Amino acid sequence: MAPMKEINTQDEWEAHVGSLPKTSLLIIFFHAPWAAPCAQMAAVLNTLAEDYSKPDAPATSWVAINAEELSEISEMYDVTAVPYLVLQRDDQVIETVSGSNAAQVRKAIETHAPKQAPPTVNGNAPTTIAAEVIPEKEEESPEEDLNKRLTGLVSAAPVMLFMKGTPSAPQCGFSRQMVNILRERSVKYGFFNILADDDVRQGLKKFADWPTYPQLWVSGELVGGLDIVKEELESDPDFFKKFSVPKEEGVAAA
Repeated sequence: MAPMKEINTQDEWEAHVGSLPKTSLLIIFFHAPWAAPCAQMAAVLNTLAEDYSKPDAPATSWVAINAEELSEISEMYDVTAVPYLVLQRDDQVIETVSGSNAAQVRKAIETHAPKQAPPTVNGNAPTTIAAEVIPEKEEESPEEDLNKRLTGLVSAAPVMLFMKGTPSAPQCGFSRQMVNILRERSVKYGFFNILADDDVRQGLKKFADWPTYPQLWVSGELVGGLDIVKEELESDPDFFKKFSVPKEEGVAAA
């Protein structure tokens, strides 16, 4: 089934899941409209979905869910960051992928919905026309890969909060105070629960040259921790003014 279908209500979700054959692989894409990595991942998934729409492809179903609008479904799958991908078959989660690593997403989908090998002719594979060989890019080191991810994370929303826990359940007093500051000023922000990903938790300290949490980033630049944010507001009460909107809690970016 392709292309990707946007699920807009809980009832629509339940009806869709209930209509699927038990053998179908359900690919669930959780996203948020403000997170730039989600747009990139949507393009990747739409391309893959089209590829799986061919008659001889394995049975798959592709759905997209706004993690903010359908929070009950997000909570059911423990979504703490977007983009977030869930692979499910017969109501059982078989794999999840957090973040915007296209190669990892493709590998996960093709592992659980392998495509058939091309048919052979008289015991031989079909003849193909030679194509120009493009040298493969050198694989990035784990640190380079993490730094690339962190670069995307800190810019995932105009205001990004890296905190312990979530806005609805902060896991430290400093994070709770930072959330209160943002809420009191109706700031639209993204957040990332650093307790859910130790690579980000440790890597961001070095990346930002800032050893503690919470960390607040604005327009891809580090503002600092709670004390620095308070100092900024003391010197400029309108520091968050251009980011203020009607109160609405964010969903994390990955």
